[in-house]
Amino acid sequence: MSTPVKPQTGTRVFRLPDLGEGLTEAGLVQWLVAVGDTIVTDQPIAEVETAKSIVELPSPFAGVITALHRTAGDTIDVGAPVLEVADSPSSAATPAPPTQPEHEAYREEERAGSGNVLIGYGTTARATKGRRRPPVASTTIHPASTTIHSASGTLAGTSPAGSSERRPVAVRSPLVRRLARDLGLDVHSITATGADGAITRADVLRAAVDAVADGASAHDSGRTTPGTGVGPEAGETVDGLEVRARERMSPLRKAVSAKLSRSRSEIPEATVWVDVDATELWDLRARMAPEGGKAPSVTALLARFVLLALEEYPVLASRLSENGDEILSFDGVNLGIAADTERGLLVPVVPRAHALSVTQLDSALRELTTTARSGAMPPERLRGSTFTLNNYGGLGVDGSAAIINHPDVAILGIGRIIERPWVVDGAIVARRIVQISLVFDHRVCDGGYAAGFLRRVTELIEHPLRAFGRV
Repeated sequence: MSTPVKPQTGTRVFRLPDLGEGLTEAGLVQWLVAVGDTIVTDQPIAEVETAKSIVELPSPFAGVITALHRTAGDTIDVGAPVLEVADSPSSAATPAPPTQPEHEAYREEERAGSGNVLIGYGTTARATKGRRRPPVASTTIHPASTTIHSASGTLAGTSPAGSSERRPVAVRSPLVRRLARDLGLDVHSITATGADGAITRADVLRAAVDAVADGASAHDSGRTTPGTGVGPEAGETVDGLEVRARERMSPLRKAVSAKLSRSRSEIPEATVWVDVDATELWDLRARMAPEGGKAPSVTALLARFVLLALEEYPVLASRLSENGDEILSFDGVNLGIAADTERGLLVPVVPRAHALSVTQLDSALRELTTTARSGAMPPERLRGSTFTLNNYGGLGVDGSAAIINHPDVAILGIGRIIERPWVVDGAIVARRIVQISLVFDHRVCDGGYAAGFLRRVTELIEHPLRAFGRV
C-alpha cells in the first residue's frame, strides 16, 4: 500500500465514487495501470469487486499517474483515494472537470437512465442531462500486456496495416467491454445501437453470432475442429479434483454460447406442451410415398402443420423491434430448422416456407440437413428466421424446454414418436404418441394465445387429412 502524500500543485486525486445501490466499499482486484503511465479520461485503471459484480473502474482525469493507493486484495471505502494524476502536456488542453462532486454526477447519470455504471461520472461537461460525448480512444499501451486500453474499450491488437486512425467508439458499460474482450471481438467492428452511439450488450452478442455465421462456411468438412488444447498446470486442482485438460472453446461454440446467452438474458420465455396421438399421421405418412419414391419426412409434415397454424396465430412468427416497443408482423414465414451437426448446433433457414407444399418442404429440409452436416452452409442461409422448428426426437429424447432462436419469438420442439398406452373409447390401447412443446416470448403474447396455437397444431397432427383439404 502506498503512503498517502499531499497532492502537489497540478495533481488531482481520484477518490472512489459512490457506487450506488447502497454499496459503500469495493475490493481492489488488480491494477490495469502503473505509476508513470499516461492515461486519458475514462480509461480503465483498475478492476474492482463489489457485492454485485466485478467491474473496471475508469479514471475521471487525464494525465500522468503519480501514485497508486492500495494494493490488490485491499478494500477501498467510498470517498477514499484510489490514485493521483498530474497534468501532462497532452492533457493541458483538456477541459477541467466540473466542480460538481463525482458521486453526484454519477447519481445524475444513474437517474437519467444512461446505464453508464462507473463510467463517465463527472468527466465531461454536458449541455443535456444524462448525455455525453463519445470518448476518444487512447493509444497508451499497458506495459504488462499486448492489448491496447482505450477510453471506450480494450482493443485486441493494433490498427490494421495501412490505417492511420480508427474511428472512436463508445463502450460505456464495463461489463459490455469485458464481454467483447472475452468473445475476441474488436469493438471498432461492432455496430452500435445504443443511445449516443454507445455499444450495448446486445450489439456485442449480435456481432459474435454474425462473426461465426460468416465463418461457418470456412471449413471444408463437417468435422468439428478441436479447440486449442491448453495443458493444465502441474498439480492443478479444482475443488479437490485434478484438472485433466483445458480446451478453448471453438469460435462456433463461442457464437452459440453468445446467441443462447442473449436469448436467455433478453427474452422472458414461457413454455407450454402437450402429448399428442400421432397414430393417424404415422399411418398416413407411409401411404404418401410415391411409386418408387420416399414418403415425406415427419419433420416436413409437422413443418407444414406448423405453418398452417401460424396463419391463424401470426404473432408467434413476428419479431420485436430493437427497443422492444413494437411488434413487427410479416407477410409469411422464414422457417428455421435446428440441425445437430458434428461442428455444433446450426439453424439454417427455409425462406418463405409458408408458400411451399409438403413435397417442396421435404426436399428443402433434406437439402438443408445435408449441406449443414457437410460444413458447406453459406452464412447467409443461417440468418433471417422468424420461427424455428426443433425436432429433437431424432436425438432419442421425448421433451425439452428449448431456448428461443433470437430474434425469433417462439420455437416448437418435437419429441420421439413412440408407442405408449393410451385411452381410446375407454380402452387402453397402444398408440403412437409424441410430445410437442412451444417456448414463446411472453412479451408478444399470453399463454392463452400460445395454447391456441398449440391446440391447432395438435388438431392437425391428430387429424392430418384436414391439412390437405379433407374432413
